[in-house]
Amino acid sequence: MSTDGDTTPPSAERHPALGPAQLKALAHPLRVQILDLLSTHGALTASRLADLVGESSGSTSYHLRQLARHGFVREVAGKGTARERWWERPPGGFTVSMPDDQTEDTAATLAGAMVSREFENARARKIQTFLERSSELPPRWLDGARLTTASMWLTADQMVEVAEAWDALDATLHRFQGQEQTPGARPVQIHFNVFPTIDGKENPS
Repeated sequence: MSTDGDTTPPSAERHPALGPAQLKALAHPLRVQILDLLSTHGALTASRLADLVGESSGSTSYHLRQLARHGFVREVAGKGTARERWWERPPGGFTVSMPDDQTEDTAATLAGAMVSREFENARARKIQTFLERSSELPPRWLDGARLTTASMWLTADQMVEVAEAWDALDATLHRFQGQEQTPGARPVQIHFNVFPTIDGKENPS
């Protein structure tokens, strides 16, 4: 199961699965929120992050250092000072894997579920903010906006086919990476979810 929408072509190298230690390091709501904000806004300082999350800069600085220890963030080279460091997400995304069996590290499994849940909460907050404040945007930014949910019955193979179609689009999105300084560009969100409903029943074969 992939999380944190990266826009690199799908492959094991570009979407590495987080290990138990990384999952446990990320399994904190504020750390997920910091990571999500850096993904959305680009490089930020601990002070700016503190303003955005409603915490002290000492708190965000601590969590940034913990994220950096596990490779989730890094300092921006040649920018800032010793007192005001800038932080960014390294290129590439990651995958939070579903457990393959019941023998996996229980703590890591719970951490993975928490990380996925917090990223999903962040997505939901962005959609809600868009719905509440879309009138503030120029019409040209509303013309391409879509909020779509498709509910249907699929076989497991058909669900894989849908997911692979997303993978093809994911490769296309890679062309638009690195546009933080492009004139006329602004942060946007692109969401895609495909999953079986847990409370549903599979038809007999």
